[in-house]
Amino acid sequence: MQTEIEFSGVWIPLITPFRDGRVDHGSLSELVCRLKASGIAGFTVCATTGEAPLLDDDERVAVLSTVKSHAALPVMMGASGATPARVIARMQAALAHRPDAFLVSAPAYLRPSQAALRDYFVAIADASPLPIVIYDIPARTGVRLELETLLGLAAHPRIRAVKDCGGRVDQTEALIVNGRLQVLCGNDSEWFVSRCLGGVGAAAASAHVRTDLFVAFDRALAESDLPRARTLWRHLKPLTTALFDEPSPAPIKAVLAAAGECSDELRAPMTRATHALRRRLIALVEKLPLRA
Repeated sequence: MQTEIEFSGVWIPLITPFRDGRVDHGSLSELVCRLKASGIAGFTVCATTGEAPLLDDDERVAVLSTVKSHAALPVMMGASGATPARVIARMQAALAHRPDAFLVSAPAYLRPSQAALRDYFVAIADASPLPIVIYDIPARTGVRLELETLLGLAAHPRIRAVKDCGGRVDQTEALIVNGRLQVLCGNDSEWFVSRCLGGVGAAAASAHVRTDLFVAFDRALAESDLPRARTLWRHLKPLTTALFDEPSPAPIKAVLAAAGECSDELRAPMTRATHALRRRLIALVEKLPLRA
């Protein structure tokens, strides 16, 4: 099994396409094949952008299987849950389909203490044969992973990186300076800042759209070509902002649907992007440079 994976560059947290209420594996396969040729580093499946809470366990495994069959790149599997036992069961069910790492967030709704969060992640990492990426996303889980907690967890040999959606620049910088965890920016709007502070890349839902420009932007930052990075970011920032003006992944699906890449379908309680936002997004895409 892959254990030397690098959590750097541009990772795509994949949408889950639906058609008539079911996972559309044909559209998913075509999307993966298009994205994998764009210079990205890897994929994440069954996480926030993939509407994971609305997938049953069989659907999650089937999505992983489809993506692994076509990706030819590392695939990180979302495996969050309320208890360590539930997460471990999901990890074990996924192993037959060869994920390369697991993405695990704090348990939502429960708001455990920092000590309880340490126990939660250590129990999961102890049971995992694969690297663990901690998904710090307090806006969705209701609890922050504090710096001391994350640095303590970094001592575990299988906890390798953090998808940073914490929204605190001082903590992001402290994690980067400490160096024990690779830091992937998870808030697309903070990508430029995170990279300039020394972060290694981003897991960015925006990069479903005009992936070539986002890859070129990230490479420019990695190569310290700030003039090129600034120019690309000024083109991309309005789109990146608009893609989160309504709950994700509805805006991303709207743009992909307009391009014929999937159906503009989400599962309740999620709803489609409004017509006004859809028109604005399409106009923003049309204004982007033709080449990176």
